[in-house]
Amino acid sequence: MHRQIAGALTGRVTKWVVLVAWLLIVAGASGFAQKLSDVQDNQASSWLPASAESTKALEKLAPFSDENDITTLVVYHRSGGLTASDYRDIGQQATKIAALDGVVTQDGKPAVLAPTNQASGTKLGLVSADGTVATTTVTFNYGSEGWNKMPDTADALRAIASIDGVTVHLAGPGGQAADAAEVFGGIDGTLLYAALGVVIVILLFTYRSPLLWALPIFCAVVALFTSEAIIYFLAKYAGLTVNGQSQAILSVLVIGAGTDYALLLVARYREELRNHEDRHEAMGFALHRASPALIASASTVAIGMLCLLFAEMNSTAGLGPVLAIGVIVTLLVMITLLPALLVIVGRWIFWPRRPSFGSDEPTTHGLWARVGARIAPRPRKVWIGTALALAAACLGLLTLNTGNIPTDDQYTKTVDSVTGQKLLDSHGLSDTSTPIQVVANADAADAVVTALRSVNGLGTVEDSVPAVGGVKYLSVTQDLDPASNAAADQVKAVRTAVHAVPDADALVGGSAAIYLDTSVASERDNKVIIPIVLIVVMLILMMLLRALLAPLLLIATVVLSFGAALGLSSLIFTQVYGFDMADSGFPLFVFVFLVALGIDYNIFLMTRVREETQRVGTRQGSLVALASTGGVITSAGLVLAATFAVLGTIPLVFLAEIGTAIALGVILDTMIVRAVLVTALNLDLGSRIWWPSRLDRPHTAELEDVA
Repeated sequence: MHRQIAGALTGRVTKWVVLVAWLLIVAGASGFAQKLSDVQDNQASSWLPASAESTKALEKLAPFSDENDITTLVVYHRSGGLTASDYRDIGQQATKIAALDGVVTQDGKPAVLAPTNQASGTKLGLVSADGTVATTTVTFNYGSEGWNKMPDTADALRAIASIDGVTVHLAGPGGQAADAAEVFGGIDGTLLYAALGVVIVILLFTYRSPLLWALPIFCAVVALFTSEAIIYFLAKYAGLTVNGQSQAILSVLVIGAGTDYALLLVARYREELRNHEDRHEAMGFALHRASPALIASASTVAIGMLCLLFAEMNSTAGLGPVLAIGVIVTLLVMITLLPALLVIVGRWIFWPRRPSFGSDEPTTHGLWARVGARIAPRPRKVWIGTALALAAACLGLLTLNTGNIPTDDQYTKTVDSVTGQKLLDSHGLSDTSTPIQVVANADAADAVVTALRSVNGLGTVEDSVPAVGGVKYLSVTQDLDPASNAAADQVKAVRTAVHAVPDADALVGGSAAIYLDTSVASERDNKVIIPIVLIVVMLILMMLLRALLAPLLLIATVVLSFGAALGLSSLIFTQVYGFDMADSGFPLFVFVFLVALGIDYNIFLMTRVREETQRVGTRQGSLVALASTGGVITSAGLVLAATFAVLGTIPLVFLAEIGTAIALGVILDTMIVRAVLVTALNLDLGSRIWWPSRLDRPHTAELEDVA
């Protein structure tokens, strides 16, 4: 940022203008930010690309099956066996359930199937062989609001289905939707308060001031509310896909990255307060010198996130703009509002350690100065040893298993739908509410049915639904978890069989097909987006550092750190958490975050190295940069790691895995890669690190000074 612009933002009058402007913005944004959860789209089918077969099948399935239908199983269990009185009560309850809002009608009657006929006692629904478990099946349809309304519907069902001595669970798609919606329902508030609490504790230790932490936290909240308001309008009016996961990650990213930027700016401001008596002048210099690193860092993260637009998965592609908006807004807040607040309150905000004019700068003889002094005598041995240790950690990748996480393994706590499903499975009752759905040309329907019946392991093929518009609907009973590998294998076999039927134009859809197509699209995104992110970040570093060798080495260190973090995380998942596998999109999410965020710390360090190189040469400049930025970068890493670790408070395996891997990767980046590996490389290579730039040619004599 130009010195005059930096000074103008924090002038004696403009500081108040900046403060009032942001207060007006956040006052208007806060109301819309609270509505962001209302425009979430958490239906897995909407996350898929238009090219996916299950997506194409949905269009042809419309006349036969409404994609908004939510089949729900009310599971009754009495350990000693359900009694005749229980069945009467269940039948009466089925009548009450049929009267609930949103129940679908079939042939003019509510789509509710009780386990027995009240009059004759004949079995109609699912009853276990030992008579201890029975189910009532009901289908709801709330249109696009199904996700938001299922928790209230679940409460209504539980209120109706109450029998003394009988336990009741909700299973099937309806039960799963209710549990998932409930988990995501409070995700914004839970994560926000947890992340803020963790960050406040870290800032108290970092600043050693009971007051200073309040300014970065306030600015981070302003950035979050403003970002969420912008994203709300884009989701509502521009078709941006936002789901519970993206909103959760947005919260922790804005809080974490915002605090990181604040730490860097405050540290530079504290330095300048020792050199300038006027705090406005000190902030002008601090902002002028810190803003290039802040802008470069935020730009790298934002552009890295926008690379997700190349994803086939709509949910992944939507995540890119969501997070890019969050980062850019956070940057704007931290280089305008935070400086204004700091100069408004004055030096007393640093109490009890106020940086007075002319006082000593403690970073010149602190911990990281001593670390640099230990590395300097033998930098080559240090970086080789560190690289080998990280490479050894990468071996944990051999234990990483990715794919669709089975339904009963998707949560870190026991949820009602999983309990109900396990109860059905253990009593020999199959949940057939998620069949494989096939649509084909009516003229070839008989051949398609024959092909389906030739596939081993399939259930009953239902072909009684009349054709509509020359399209025939067929359903195949599937008693497997649609998220399981076994269900995916069945879908693959079905597709192979029906695609071989001439002129059938058969398409295979249904829940299992959606899960399969999600996995396929995620694997494709991993292969395409990871190279794109590497190339983009490399180009940014080349422009920032005006060199070729340094960016290549920095990218290599971050990739090595990513592999080590993923390897160690995999071991933690299997040996500590007891997770059998990770979601198919897990590697991509972790990679994008660790490369974009991990390179941040290298940018913070290397921009300072470049600045000091022009004064004292590369080797000495590297030691000065490590000493001056070590504390703030370490604190920033702890903040970001802690905020992402907070994702573990949400009882979803996917988020717990992402939070763990990113937190671990950030710690490796700040403590090992940036402090040890990069510094050792700088000291070993000296001025050659800037090749082909001539930045350090006046100091090439230092190559002989340090052996």
